[in-house]
Amino acid sequence: MAAAAQKIANWGVKTVTKVATGTASFAAPRAKTFMKYARVELRPPTPAEMGEASQSFQKLIKSAQTGKWQTVTTQEALRNSLITLEIACWFFVGEIIGRRSLVGYNIPGAVFYDEDF
Repeated sequence: MAAAAQKIANWGVKTVTKVATGTASFAAPRAKTFMKYARVELRPPTPAEMGEASQSFQKLIKSAQTGKWQTVTTQEALRNSLITLEIACWFFVGEIIGRRSLVGYNIPGAVFYDEDF
């Protein structure tokens, strides 16, 4: 009985070691790639980029006033639409995280859950 238990324990240790080694070798290059892009894409903007963003926003306002938006190609319009959709989705994800609920706010006095018969 003790020999069988020892055999099962040895098999468990061997299997866990094998799985951990495989997981580490699988995850290491992917984590490295993630960190490479995260350092660039997820950092806060620098002061130089803030000036560039304000110039870009002014250019956007000017093109909206002059009607330049009517000459946008379909590919550019699709790209801009996808960017807008991504920003909206991140806004909604932030709202859900902030509320800590998917449904909405529970305002006392405004919500009535009881049934009256």
